Amino acid sequence: MAPRQKSYTNSSRRPVWAEVSLSALTYNLRAIRDFVNPPQEKRKAPRKILSIVKGNGYGHGGAAVAKALEKAGSDWFGVTCTEAGIEVRKAGVRKPILVLTSFVSGEEAPLLEHGLTAVIHRCDQLAALEHAAARRRSRRGSVAFHLKIDSGMNRLGIATSDIDCFARQLAKCPHLCLGGVMTHFASSEVFSSTPAGEQTRQQEERFYAALDRLRSLGIDPGLVHLANSAAITTRPETWADMVRPGAILYGYHPGYEPAERRAEFEARLLLKPVMSLRTRIINLRNVPAGEGVGYDATFVAPRPSRIAVLAAGYGDGVHRSLGNRGSVLIRGKLAPIVGIISMDVTMIDVTGVPGAELGDIATIYGTDGEHTHLASLVARGIGTVTSDLLCAVSQRVPRVYLS
Repeated sequence: MAPRQKSYTNSSRRPVWAEVSLSALTYNLRAIRDFVNPPQEKRKAPRKILSIVKGNGYGHGGAAVAKALEKAGSDWFGVTCTEAGIEVRKAGVRKPILVLTSFVSGEEAPLLEHGLTAVIHRCDQLAALEHAAARRRSRRGSVAFHLKIDSGMNRLGIATSDIDCFARQLAKCPHLCLGGVMTHFASSEVFSSTPAGEQTRQQEERFYAALDRLRSLGIDPGLVHLANSAAITTRPETWADMVRPGAILYGYHPGYEPAERRAEFEARLLLKPVMSLRTRIINLRNVPAGEGVGYDATFVAPRPSRIAVLAAGYGDGVHRSLGNRGSVLIRGKLAPIVGIISMDVTMIDVTGVPGAELGDIATIYGTDGEHTHLASLVARGIGTVTSDLLCAVSQRVPRVYLS
């Protein structure tokens, strides 16, 4: 089956767009939900799913994918900041929204106004949230928040030694209610016999010790959640009450280590890529052998070559590191990227692509008919993570949502 040559067109825009398959997105959500709720397991209630839609929904469009995921049954949503949470709420999402990096001074009132749930990662934030709740005349114990515990990543979260201090501060906040306790893993995709490979187990132990201390002080932790994308797939002991899928929602597994076990881990949870970044050929030229292509002539044609110019560059999300290293999918074949990638255009060598012509669709990553050019493989080839490529798709690239 030949790849499609008809796709999104808009005469007022440059021919570059990102197609987002909502059916693939909802498939991934349901696959994750089924995976963490195996039928043989006896639980009073199924584990909840907190869908991570930060980073503009990993480049897919945060508000749009949140609406689709809510319709498909997501229980919670995770955003970076208050502003992003408000955007998702204004799009019509009614389910709880967790603000993962919490709030800064002055954001307390809009956070509460839009029904967002703050993550507390410093004890002093309790007083600020309590003050805002009191000013709104909130009911006693009606403003829920989640507590983040730093179990070893040394980034955000209260130290495990500060549990008693947290309990004392919470007792002074009559309007607040602890709705959940969380931590974040630093190395859950690593299984090698290295310090990083041991880190996740150590984080689990510290986190559960902190939970025990909370309970011993008479504090109900509420929803307990630890598992990110890698832990969802590989560490069922971390699933707790709720899981937080990020990259796997959008069809991509993390880079599990050691690499020899990647196929094993990926086979446990089959996913579908959600986004395809596409553009079109806007120019073709024959370049003689020995001639340079693009800035600084970093590519010199080794033979008479047919070079195509694509209407997408690093200003759209084509990672600049792909110059002379990456490739794009066109007419079912991979054509190498040649020369330095410009802000608005990219050059490819289509000498080996019979029939390539003006207007042909080039898939920078994603699927085209029966052919696939995975963003994870593209990312691996330049030494970065898949999320880097997905989040790099800029705002000037229109998202086209396909059911």
